[in-house]
Amino acid sequence: MLVHLADYLSQFHSGFNVFQYLTLRTILGALTALLISFLVGPWMIRHLSFRQIGQQVRTDGPETHFSKAGTPTMGGALILVAIAVSTLLWADLANRYVWVVLLVTLAFGVIGWVDDYRKIVYGNSKGLSARAKYTWQSLAALAAGLYLFHYAQSPLETQLFVPFFKDIAVALGGWYVVLVYFVVVGSSNAVNLTDGLDGLAILPSVLIAGALAVFTYATGHAYIAKYLGIPFIREVGEIAVFCGAMVGAGLGFLWFNAYPAQVFMGDVGALALGAALGIVAVLARQELVFFVMAGVFVMETVSVILQVTSFKLTGRRIFRMAPLHHHFELKGWPEPRVIVRFWIITVILVLFGLATLKIR
Repeated sequence: MLVHLADYLSQFHSGFNVFQYLTLRTILGALTALLISFLVGPWMIRHLSFRQIGQQVRTDGPETHFSKAGTPTMGGALILVAIAVSTLLWADLANRYVWVVLLVTLAFGVIGWVDDYRKIVYGNSKGLSARAKYTWQSLAALAAGLYLFHYAQSPLETQLFVPFFKDIAVALGGWYVVLVYFVVVGSSNAVNLTDGLDGLAILPSVLIAGALAVFTYATGHAYIAKYLGIPFIREVGEIAVFCGAMVGAGLGFLWFNAYPAQVFMGDVGALALGAALGIVAVLARQELVFFVMAGVFVMETVSVILQVTSFKLTGRRIFRMAPLHHHFELKGWPEPRVIVRFWIITVILVLFGLATLKIR
């Protein structure tokens, strides 16, 4: 929105041309989202507390979590507001990719909101049924995949690129839609599974979003893309503004979500953040690198799959409890130790992912 205003005002003063720089708008997007979080956060927490919109704690979970019952939840709405407002202010709204990432993020946010609302209204931790949740997630992801496939302007947009190799790309054809589905839905639910400790999911999301901002900027810049040997996709660079907004909104939320948390994001935030990271990775054509950078989310998801499979087939559990962070809690690790160590792992994986830009 403001980029168009600045473009109009530049005819009166050349100084307004500075707002055409994508890097500046990405930084401003992050700072705007951060400011919105700081300003709206305290009011939202008070409002959620007044409405008694509190966390429902699993009775079969670690005993240390029982004291968290009643902590305000659905705070992920703060993240969505900050991301949406900041993106609408600083991104080029004529760019179709901006609307794709915004609509996918908000669609998954709505699904999460319904899930959280049912948990609170019915007073249990189950919320929306698994079938209904996956159905709506599938519809949203498939709609995005079909749109991107149908309106692809270059074969590069529907190919799968392999890290470390400049010339290896797999033409997916219609399987591109399937890839979009699994990346977006899988990422959404992986972040949701990870969101079990104070700040555990939000900082890795921020770190990955920051790395994806670099990837999208490079992918949308013809000279940089050619230099690095990555696909050049016109207009994808604008998504860096959205990624910047995610970084700012995430850091702002972490201010209130850090241990001991004043508010939880709930499914409204976790499902939306995961979907946002997934769709951005798809647009940047970095699905495999994203899989590596999101290693913590992957580990958490795999631990649940292994636990359920093992119990159904053998009647025995591999972990003391799944997802994985609960396993370490039951082994005696204090919650802050689990959180910080998972953060450190994410930093390492994100740096490794960024290194793939040059090592080709």
